[in-house]
Parts: sequence; structure tokens; C-alpha cells
Amino acid sequence: MAVNLASIPPLLLPGLRAITGKYDEIPSEWPEIFEKGTSKMAVERTNEVRFMPIAQIKNEGAPTTFDNLSGSRFTYIQQHQVLSLGYAMTREMIEDNLYKDKFGPTQNNLQLSFRQTEDIFAANVLNTAGTYNSAVGGDGKAMCATNHPIDSGTYANRPSTDTDLNETALESANILLRYFQDQAGLKTPAKPIKLVVPPQLKYTATRILETELRVGTANNDVNAMRKVGDYKKGIVVNDYLTSNFFWFILTDKKGGLYLERAPFETDMQVDFSTDNILVKARKRFSFSYYDPRWIFGSLPTS
Repeated sequence: MAVNLASIPPLLLPGLRAITGKYDEIPSEWPEIFEKGTSKMAVERTNEVRFMPIAQIKNEGAPTTFDNLSGSRFTYIQQHQVLSLGYAMTREMIEDNLYKDKFGPTQNNLQLSFRQTEDIFAANVLNTAGTYNSAVGGDGKAMCATNHPIDSGTYANRPSTDTDLNETALESANILLRYFQDQAGLKTPAKPIKLVVPPQLKYTATRILETELRVGTANNDVNAMRKVGDYKKGIVVNDYLTSNFFWFILTDKKGGLYLERAPFETDMQVDFSTDNILVKARKRFSFSYYDPRWIFGSLPTS
């Protein structure tokens, strides 16, 4: 049913002091986590390839070792989704509304609705980090796992036991990042650049990273993480994380990706038979990842 006169009785009378319900728009949070790109395909695929391993010793007169195992390993799939939202208003409602500049056919904050929906979709990649998604494919493991396969074994971007955020857990995670390997077993150590936490962990994260001395000790030790210069891009507080306890490290490796297939657009028309004003908006995009090395996640339940 269209928004009609019965929906806005206070807006039909003069003398209304103000109309509330619209607030300052908060900035989008997903750009702090994902790289941005554009797409011209319905489905985008990224393939992880194995290159050459470490070189081998060649003895005098012996043949060179040839490694012919290079080639495709895993394909990550990213399929776009369409977001749409609209509303209808009767012509009488628009004609008799005395406050059209505050509540009218172009004042219903469709753009804000889409921005916050995007943040929800983006955070869902992290919220489901411990669950394998067959639609994404890849290496057959959840985004954050202890056993991502490579030719020579596995690597981990999740602790063997999920741990609450504290100094010791963060130090252990930073060390584990240095053991990342590529498909051929070559070291590809990652550096921590951002710490992503829910609002409940904002102050814990700040104490760990920002204090001059170590947290929770009477010793006069220097805060090593601050001194070394880890997390140069600081702390990212994400309001759309659904767990109070999950925390993530973004590394210097690329992997989290937002792709825009069709930009946000609005349209408006008059329905011929009813004279209702129809307003709608649409956007097509996707959030996903194509390399687990871009992130480390600890996913404790309490």
C-alpha cells in the first residue's frame, strides 16, 4: 500500500515546529577493510597459481633439477547481488503535505539505506569467517582456518585455539603471520597493518596498541608492538560485526574485495492508473575474498 494521507496526519496541519527521524549519516565502514574494484561480468573468478619452489643444489656434472609442477590450484568465485528498494506515495499525500521539503518523494534516505546494507554485507564476510562457503570455493576451507592447503603442507590464518583479544594472543598472531607460504612453499611473510574489532573490544584494543608501556603489568616494560610499529593503520571498529568477541588482523597482502557491477541509481515515475508516485533505487555489487592471507581471525565464542 502506498504512503497516503492516513500515514501523515501531523504533516497536514500548519504550525508544526519540526520533523525528526533523519539523522547525520555515518560514513561507510567497509572501505577500511576491503579494496574496491569494478566488474563487467556476472561472476568474477580469481585463480591462485603455483609458481617455482626454492632452488636445488646442483652437483658437478649432474643435471639441473626441473620442477614442472607450476599451474592452477584454487579458484575463488565472486557472484554479484542486486539490491533494490522503493516506495510509493499517493498524489493526494504529496499535494496536501505542508512539509514536502522534509518528507517528500525525494526525502526518504534511500542512499543511506543502501550504504548501511553494504556495510552489513561486507561485515558478513568476517562474521562467517569460520564457515566454509562453497559458493566462494577456493581451497575448500573457511576463510579463517588452521589448515589452508599448499603443495608442501598447510598454513594457518587462525589460532589452533580461538583466544580472546589480549597482548599475548596478538603477539602470537603476529608471529604466525610470518609463517605464511605460497603454493610452492616459499615464505611469504605478512605484516599486520590493521586490527579490526567490534565496539565491545575497542578499549581493549586501544590499551594493547596505544599505551607506552605494557598493559596489565607492574613491570616497566616497553609496549613492544607500539615500539616495533605494527598496526601502522591503527584500529578499525566495525559496528556490523555480530560477535562481541571476534577480532581480525588485516595484513599487507591483498585479498578482501568489493566489486561494483552497477552503481547506485534511482528512478521515479507516476503510475498511470493510480497517480501514485513510485520511487525506487538499485545497485549491483558483491563482497568476497580471493586470498586468505589477507586476514587473520580469532573467533572465540565467549
